Amino acid sequence: MHADIVVLPGDGIGPEVTAAAVEVLRAIARRYNHQFRFDEKLIGGAAIDATGTPLPADTLDAAQAADAILLGAVGGPKWSDPNAKVRPEQGLLAIRKALGLFANLRPVKPHVAGLGASPIKPHLLQGVDLMVVRELTGGIYFGRKQRSEDSASDLCEYSVVEIERVVRHAANLARSRSGRLTSVDKANVLETSRLWRDVTTRVVRDEFPDVTLEHQLVDSMAMHLIAKPRAYDVIVTENMFGDILTDEASMLAGSLGLLPSASLGEGRCGIYEPIHGSAPDIAGLGVANPYACILSAAMLLRHSLGLEGEALCVEQAVSRALDAGHLTADLAGEGQRAIGTRAATQAVIEQLELPCQVMELRD
Repeated sequence: MHADIVVLPGDGIGPEVTAAAVEVLRAIARRYNHQFRFDEKLIGGAAIDATGTPLPADTLDAAQAADAILLGAVGGPKWSDPNAKVRPEQGLLAIRKALGLFANLRPVKPHVAGLGASPIKPHLLQGVDLMVVRELTGGIYFGRKQRSEDSASDLCEYSVVEIERVVRHAANLARSRSGRLTSVDKANVLETSRLWRDVTTRVVRDEFPDVTLEHQLVDSMAMHLIAKPRAYDVIVTENMFGDILTDEASMLAGSLGLLPSASLGEGRCGIYEPIHGSAPDIAGLGVANPYACILSAAMLLRHSLGLEGEALCVEQAVSRALDAGHLTADLAGEGQRAIGTRAATQAVIEQLELPCQVMELRD
């Protein structure tokens, strides 16, 4: 197949990890006779430095015409003044909103190689396979903001339509997995959460009678994610709660460097990015973990291009590379040799050159 993929390296280690993912996508294209065209554009701090805006018009134009978007990371100390009128994160929020990407999918499936890097006891992590679905374009991050000399406020607002569409997305995922869905809110305090709970209950009851729905308050969910993560499968929640809970869930995997994400809407195009930040302290050193961005590329193959077999082969290649002990510094334990970005990428590509059980079964 032919696909146009926009690459947004961004800031910090973003250019390094996106380059790794593009290399893997090129290897997939060669092996399975696809044609992928890559178009690199600016976003975030790099875009501010070059154009004065975190989301240049030509970046948005290219994204709107693309089949999929691969993103690295945005932000860094250079642009970290919270009072600045223009900040890198504004570009990320704006492109999600402009493309109508309302559902952020973050899978958490610990690999045995990462168990030693996790602060959680290994026996609690075995068998964990979560999918967190975070609403992405509403809530407090997009609400009206006010500030005076002695007070400030941020409006958290959700419409019924915004809740319905992300809950349907999560419920469909739950239906394709274990049939269990957990909705997270703060309905004992917040009016938006009471609306969230009412709408979620109705949608699942009327449209997904085969899905078992459970409600959890966000504070208790924060505890349960650590104490009994195997008890959960698909979790759906609003924007800010999802932002916080998915960073917490990253500790289950042992490192942010193993966790991909996909931001999706009603159409085919999505944004695919690792959940880690720009890590400016290690930028340019060649030691960044590329696995999360490579796994994000696998999600791109699956959700935007419909290449499920190829996606599974990339995931299998990453798993095999980890099995073989190809660990970056964030994963390597005491006495283990840490490898750099380039070596980790090459380890995945070498695994892709071996027979892929998934594709052989499909053929």
